[in-house]
Amino acid sequence: MKRIQSLVTLLVLLLICAPVIRGQKVYQVKYESQADIKVYVVEYESQCDLKVYFVEYESQADEDGLWYFVEYESQAQKKLYFVDYESQADLKIYMVKYESQAGWRNQEKQHLLL
Repeated sequence: MKRIQSLVTLLVLLLICAPVIRGQKVYQVKYESQADIKVYVVEYESQCDLKVYFVEYESQADEDGLWYFVEYESQAQKKLYFVDYESQADLKIYMVKYESQAGWRNQEKQHLLL
């Protein structure tokens, strides 16, 4: 009985504390102070933390690195501010040409999109 309670508790904690990181609905803010994440777009894939593909429809943003720009800030899961210098960024992204190329290169940065 005690073992079953422990397993149920563990399952609940895993469901609450370890959400699956998937695509994001994002909004670009005008000022750095409004942002959840400061983003820099790198020139080469090898420099990035996350390879991003911008999808056309909200329903397509269902995998890691698939981002959909929403029209209103209140619709966004994350608010982004694009910085001018790499050293200012929380997250470095590389824009890929194909949806299948999107995903994490630096797993340590995943917490930024929780």
